[in-house]
Amino acid sequence: MKGSPQEISRLLIAWSDGDHAALDELTPLVYAELRRIARRYKPEGNHTLQTTALVHEAFLRLAGEEGKQWQNRAHFFGVAARAMRHILIDHARARCANKRGGELRSVSLDPNLVPQERARSLVALDDALSDLTAIAPRQSRVVELRYFGGLSVDEAAQVLGVSPETVTRDWRMAKSWLLRELTQKQSIVGRQR
Repeated sequence: MKGSPQEISRLLIAWSDGDHAALDELTPLVYAELRRIARRYKPEGNHTLQTTALVHEAFLRLAGEEGKQWQNRAHFFGVAARAMRHILIDHARARCANKRGGELRSVSLDPNLVPQERARSLVALDDALSDLTAIAPRQSRVVELRYFGGLSVDEAAQVLGVSPETVTRDWRMAKSWLLRELTQKQSIVGRQR
C-alpha cells in the first residue's frame, strides 16, 4: 500500500494533533518505505539485526515520541533516518567491541559490504560524521538524510529548509570530507598494527 506524499503528510499532522486513528491508517503507508530504507543495510549471515527488526525498532521509537509535531512526510523520514542511524551504530558498536573480537580495520562508504565489514565501516562513519557535525552541522545532516535515510536531494532539501542545489553542494563536500577523514583514520589504524 502506497500513499501520496500529501496523504502521508496529512496523516502525520493528524497524528501529531492526537488523532490515534491516523496512526493506524499511517502505519501501512510508511512501513514499506521504512523497509526500503532499512533494506539498504540488510544484514546477511549470522547477523542479529534483521531488516524487520530495524524497521520495528525505528518505528517504535518514532511512535513513542510523545508530543512530536510532524511537519510532513519528509520530516518524518528525516527523523526516521536519524533513528535508524542510531540503532545501526549502537548495534555495530556492540558487534565491533573488542571483547567480542572486533576491531576497526577497514572503512568504506559502500552499503553493500559484508556484515562485519559493514559494522566496522558504520562505526567509523559515525565517528567521522560526529567530527563533521562539529564543523559543518548541515553537511552532516545531509549525509544522515541521504545515506542513512535514503532521502532524495529534494526530500532532504525539504527537511532542511534549503534549496536542492544547497543539498547537492553539501552532499558533495561532505562526501569528500568524509572520504579524506576515513582514509586518514584507516591509514593510522593500519600503521598501529
